[in-house]
Amino acid sequence: MKITAIIALALFAATAASAQITSRYTDLDDQKCKTLELDEEGGGSYKGECAGVGGYKLHVLEGDLRQSINVIAPGGKEHQLRLWEHFGAFSAVGPKAEWRLKGKAPFALIFRFNVSENPEDASKTTSYLIVAKVSPSLACVTEIIKPSRSQNAEARRAADRSATVPCKIAE
Repeated sequence: MKITAIIALALFAATAASAQITSRYTDLDDQKCKTLELDEEGGGSYKGECAGVGGYKLHVLEGDLRQSINVIAPGGKEHQLRLWEHFGAFSAVGPKAEWRLKGKAPFALIFRFNVSENPEDASKTTSYLIVAKVSPSLACVTEIIKPSRSQNAEARRAADRSATVPCKIAE
């Protein structure tokens, strides 16, 4: 009887802990973000500020047809995700960011990253999901999820364990 009660309590606690993780979505589309810098000369460059959650903001950066994201923590500290160091080809972030939260506090970020990996045809892209752990003192890429039928679920699992995973590139 006591063992059954202990097992039931443990299962309830585990379910309650996992139920606290939720998702919120914010826009990364340049039409919905504030333009901070724009230079259309030469290769062109862009820096836009997009709303986040929990006091965070995202800066979308573009230069030479390649994009990256910087995470701005609530205190103003800027963390570079350095996507250009993961992929050298032409690239673009997707239109939405998914924030993983425990309660109201974001702890991970997921976003789509489309990369033109075929030098013969730049219009053919591979669509990755980038997973980054997020805290006021650190934000970095922990996983790059390749396309698959279970890509979204795999990215959420990776995000939910991201706090214990090392950065792919150290800050």
